[in-house]
Amino acid sequence: MNREVTLPLIVDDRGTLQVAAADVSKLLRTVGGRWLRLVEAGEQLDEDTVAALTIELAKLADRIDVACIAHSSGAP
Repeated sequence: MNREVTLPLIVDDRGTLQVAAADVSKLLRTVGGRWLRLVEAGEQLDEDTVAALTIELAKLADRIDVACIAHSSGAP
């Protein structure tokens, strides 16, 4: 999966984030973790696909975290 997803930060006119990034990041990681637990429980899911998707969700969550930290610190 080499396609990049660009997620703009949603800020108001004062620069305040309008979406709780921690909640979004947690949701992405939780979904991936849930899929992994389903595989471990013997569900009929392709392990390689689940692993790849879980990794990509974690990467996306990391990028959101980094973007929000940069925003909060005033970095360009």
